[in-house]
Amino acid sequence: MRDHAVVVGAGVAGLSAAIRLATLGMSVDLVEAAATPGGKAGVVVLDGVAVDTGPSVLTLPDAFDGVLLPAGTRLREEVRLRRHSPAFRYRYPDGSVLDVHHDVEETLASVGRSFGPGAARDLEDYLAAVARIWEIAAPAFIEGPAPTVSAVLSRGWTGLRLLAGVDPLRAMQRAVNRQVRDERLRWLLWRYATYNGSDVRRAPATLGCIAHVELALGGFGVEGGMASLVDALVRVATRCGVQVHCGRAVTRILSRGGVVAGVELVGGTVLPALVVVFAGDVGALSSLAPGTAWPRRRQAASMSAWTGILRAARQADRVPHEVLFPQQYQREFEDIFDHDRPPVDPTIYVCAQEPCHGRRGWPQHEPLFVMTNAPAWRGASADDSDAWTVHAESLVDRIAAHGLSEPGDRFAWTRTPAQLAAAYPGSDGALYGPASNTLSAAFRRAPNRIVSQPGLYLASGSAHPGGGLPLAAMSGLQAALCAAEDLGLADPAHPFFPQVATC
Repeated sequence: MRDHAVVVGAGVAGLSAAIRLATLGMSVDLVEAAATPGGKAGVVVLDGVAVDTGPSVLTLPDAFDGVLLPAGTRLREEVRLRRHSPAFRYRYPDGSVLDVHHDVEETLASVGRSFGPGAARDLEDYLAAVARIWEIAAPAFIEGPAPTVSAVLSRGWTGLRLLAGVDPLRAMQRAVNRQVRDERLRWLLWRYATYNGSDVRRAPATLGCIAHVELALGGFGVEGGMASLVDALVRVATRCGVQVHCGRAVTRILSRGGVVAGVELVGGTVLPALVVVFAGDVGALSSLAPGTAWPRRRQAASMSAWTGILRAARQADRVPHEVLFPQQYQREFEDIFDHDRPPVDPTIYVCAQEPCHGRRGWPQHEPLFVMTNAPAWRGASADDSDAWTVHAESLVDRIAAHGLSEPGDRFAWTRTPAQLAAAYPGSDGALYGPASNTLSAAFRRAPNRIVSQPGLYLASGSAHPGGGLPLAAMSGLQAALCAAEDLGLADPAHPFFPQVATC
């Protein structure tokens, strides 16, 4: 009988872990409490129209190939990626507009036209600097096992040079402002701190590499929406023999003699296993496995969000993504991180799902995914339904004022931070797990292996290496490879290049 594994949670991280475990020769059950797989890459059907309710941009698509190649396929064979030009349109309170393209050279030319040649040179220089950070940070902090301070320092001067090379001692805002003079371009670059839910005033300048990932390496749409990405992962998992069970909630992670023994489902069914990969928010782990040593201490949560689907009158030539900046962008970070309140004047992000992902809307209307940042949910007062109703109405007015909708258009679906927290236990509504607002954040994120409980592994946006679709896939891959090493399915000298069993 093959070694058996149970993966808890069928989001992108859980699906990735299940596929990789199956290709290593294990028998895998994937259990999901919700009625459908996908996790935060969710879908809702509104008057017969399916729309995405979660991530709307795919970066680093090749990151999925670490999961899929051992299964005999790759992401670009399973889904059709869409390149957009322009991809993003940024609208500023002074009336200026900037288009950002898939190709970085086109973006630099656009910045030159909108903000002047000096701004274009500043952006080019900044992107060169953060590209160097990415080249150092990706292998050290993302693509390999969870980093530790001791492991870095054990490398002596090499480790110290590595740390210095990722610019961890300056705040991201300070680094941007020193290299970029145009205030509007600064705002665009500050915004990348929110891509992992962090505070640009405090997060290390290392996070500037997120700008390199999207602006230089490219952000993609996915034909049919992010649900197509989830469907592809489910399809590959099924081909590899993974048994996917939706609507089956786990009540306990079982152990025997301090070693993982399986899981118990609602109703009392027990699934024995040598390996359990928990692919939910790390904050929920303590209720399922009270004896675990993680989390060691609670970290500040990343941003949450208010989201909605605006049923908007159809327009020709929409840009896939639009960002509507407020009068004072820095106040958004102050509201969220200093005052623990939704921004008084929020930045509005709009994804037009028809041009972005090819999702078809209603006969006379199309779905616009709308998002504003908010603090993680910490109590009933933060989810005042009347306040969120007023919030939605103000967004309708601002979006219409920019000509992106008609005054009579209304939201067909909304979700508050408290509702997000309820949907994803242990998250507090945070989109990316802990925030990266300190130098030590990269070393304090939950690792993929729980040493104190042999057989228990973590895979999610709240575990190593972090939040977002490609990093969630990498988290699932890392968890599976840690299990493979512990079970002797990998060469201990090369734990991230294990033997592959075809599925």
